[in-house]
Amino acid sequence: MKFDQEFKDAISRLPGKEKDKLILRLLKKDISLANQLYFQLVESRSVEELRTEIELAISKEITNRSGYFYSPGVLMMYLRDISGTINEHVSNTKDKYGDPYLNCIMLIKALNKNKEHLNNSKLRESEKLYTYIVARIFKILTQVKALHEDLQFDFNTLLEEISQEIEQIPGLIKMTIYHGLNLNWLLDFGIPDDIAAIQKDLRQRGYLK
Repeated sequence: MKFDQEFKDAISRLPGKEKDKLILRLLKKDISLANQLYFQLVESRSVEELRTEIELAISKEITNRSGYFYSPGVLMMYLRDISGTINEHVSNTKDKYGDPYLNCIMLIKALNKNKEHLNNSKLRESEKLYTYIVARIFKILTQVKALHEDLQFDFNTLLEEISQEIEQIPGLIKMTIYHGLNLNWLLDFGIPDDIAAIQKDLRQRGYLK
């Protein structure tokens, strides 16, 4: 909704106390905005410190849950929960670097801790999980490519680690091929310049879903 200038001017003329009450009422209905303002106005920790805390929490969560593997489907549910935590952090802090970084950590840890379980599962049981992982990697690649060049090289090792984990899971390799993910893109920083267009084209043709 677009507000006209007359409305904006009327709000600016509201008495201070009345304006404060109105803002608090509105924030109760928009938790995302409230969290953003909390980070900007109150939070004493930096973006980097919050990112590190989430990274440690991701590692702990995946390590704990890997000891109770039920199925690829349940693992995907866990990863979606973790993705939600990452999304909330990014929404609150606008951490463009942390988005692909934390997703890399999540995939590396999840694949490393669960590859034995996944290799013992039938491919048809794992297809949805593998599709989710491949789609997540495409998202990571597009986000990394959008970063400043100096920051992109920070992801060299992380992307190589993801590739190394995938190479130990034959079923996941098959799904990367099926969905058009070239693992060479993860090695020696070979992300195509048009990775966003490649991702969009694949989605339009029904892949990555």
